[in-house]
Amino acid sequence: MTSRRTTPHPDRVELERTRLPVGQLARDMRLERRGIVMDHQDGYVWLRPEGGGTEWTARPGDVKPLNVREEAEARMWARVARANARSRGEIL
Repeated sequence: MTSRRTTPHPDRVELERTRLPVGQLARDMRLERRGIVMDHQDGYVWLRPEGGGTEWTARPGDVKPLNVREEAEARMWARVARANARSRGEIL
């Protein structure tokens, strides 16, 4: 019995190479929203809003990593949003 070695499709190799890591802060360019990469499933990227909330899906080509300055600013605003919600008694 001979085994055949299969090579991955070039598009698949490119997708794996450009795949954003889970936990990366990214921008969905189509919806113009920022979120945290939560997972990669069925050819989509699952994103969650920075301050929490309902996840949404995006095509991998529509999701770009935030640069360092944008990421720092986004994290700061997420902390402010959490602090405000805590002061209103919405979260503990």
